[in-house]
Amino acid sequence: MTDDSPLKELLAGGGFRFQPLKIAGIDNEPIFRLNEPEMAQQEICLFHDGVASGDEYAARLHGLIEQAMTDRKALPVVRFADGEYAFYRESLHCNGLYKQAESVAAIKEALPRHIDHMRILAATGLLAPLVHPGNSQPRKKGLLSLFRKDRGEGTALSFLDFLRKNGIALTGLNYIPFYVVYAYLATPVFRRAMNNRRICIATSDFDEQSCLRWFAEADSAPELIHIPIPESCVATRWESMAPDILARLPGNCDLCLVGAGIGSLGVCVDAAQARHIPAIDGGHVLNMMNGRVDKSAGPRLYTLRREAAASHDD
Repeated sequence: MTDDSPLKELLAGGGFRFQPLKIAGIDNEPIFRLNEPEMAQQEICLFHDGVASGDEYAARLHGLIEQAMTDRKALPVVRFADGEYAFYRESLHCNGLYKQAESVAAIKEALPRHIDHMRILAATGLLAPLVHPGNSQPRKKGLLSLFRKDRGEGTALSFLDFLRKNGIALTGLNYIPFYVVYAYLATPVFRRAMNNRRICIATSDFDEQSCLRWFAEADSAPELIHIPIPESCVATRWESMAPDILARLPGNCDLCLVGAGIGSLGVCVDAAQARHIPAIDGGHVLNMMNGRVDKSAGPRLYTLRREAAASHDD
């Protein structure tokens, strides 16, 4: 890590530290058994010094969402990981399980709008980047590192540098660890909080009965409204899509769950602003709700409850 690293600034004087993320009821062991041992590094997350534990982060997220629904206040919550890190390095390595961008030129054209949305997110909501020891080390110098740089893969360091260059600061008020969002959405606490609420689900796939069963498992019965979102290239085409999609959001919805890949930033920020509600980048959890974990190429960390993990093992 260089002396001017944005991560070093956060750790040295910005009030942040690395700490294991432990959340009651979560069991990551089944997922570790399906993946490389290095994945365990992802349990070491960036924490703000004002938060003592993963459970405190989850409780804070719950409180902010409930308060935002009560006060009719915009609260976008957006996660950032490898795909976003590549996108903000203007690389087509952002195209993974889903097509996020047509070309580098399309990424370059979309970046100013992404920066504007990210500034609104930092001022009114929560950024949830994936930052852990495995993705926040500087590249080793040498011929191999040159080839890796050419591949355009982003890292947490490149994303933090992108934020710094654009005057966007992570603080104790606008930062939450990436996996806290997944862990909270996967809890019965979230599902019960949605009982009798009107929830908009803005994503491409929607199986209403599967989603209703998912909430019913926690004795919750929300009203679900599907807002169709294209499966690809929302990240580069959101400006043209926005008027039609936002017009479909009912004025009396309580919360919006978004599944739009890298485009979730624009969707969450604009939906939250338009309807004065929480708008959460649900990602893999929406696939869980739809009974389509296969679309995520399998289960993800911090989404299996202990009792669910036991049945999964069986």
